[in-house]
Amino acid sequence: MLNMNPADIDNRDLEVDPLNQFGTMGPTDVAIDLKTYRLKLTGKVERPLSLSYDQVLKYPSLTETVLLICPGFFSINGRWTGVDFKSLLQEAQIKKEAQYIDIVGAQEKGVRIPLKLLDQKKIFLAYQVNGETLPQKHGFPLRLVYEDAYGYDWVKYVNEIVVS
Repeated sequence: MLNMNPADIDNRDLEVDPLNQFGTMGPTDVAIDLKTYRLKLTGKVERPLSLSYDQVLKYPSLTETVLLICPGFFSINGRWTGVDFKSLLQEAQIKKEAQYIDIVGAQEKGVRIPLKLLDQKKIFLAYQVNGETLPQKHGFPLRLVYEDAYGYDWVKYVNEIVVS
C-alpha cells in the first residue's frame, strides 16, 4: 500500500493501526499554546470566526476511519474524530460565490480543497485519533483529515481556513 493511491484503496476491511505504529512526516515539534490558539475562518464569509480550541470541541463531532498514505514511507489506517467543515462554514455563512477552502497550518503549509468535495469525501479537522487526543507530532490541536489525498495534503497544526 505504500506506493498506492489512497483513492484506489477500500479501507473498510483493514484493521485500525495502533497509534504507536503511526509514522510521521513533516514538522513534528510545533508547540501550540492553547491559551492563545485560535482557529480562524475568514475570506468569503459573512461572519468570520475566531475559535478557541474549547469552542471547536463544542461543535458536533464525527468519527471516521480514514487511510493516510505517505508514498514510499508508510500507510496508516486511523480512526479520526473531529469537527466537520460544514458546521463551521454554516456558522460563518459562506458567500454564494465561494468555491474553495484553503486549510493553513502553523508553518504556513496549506492545501486548497474545492467546496464540492466536502459532500463527497471524508474531509474534516481531527482533534483525536484512535480515541486519544491528537498527539503533538501528529498535528495537535487540529489536523486535516483528507480522504483519498496523500499525506502531504493532510495539513498539521491547522490554524486557519480561508474561503475563496
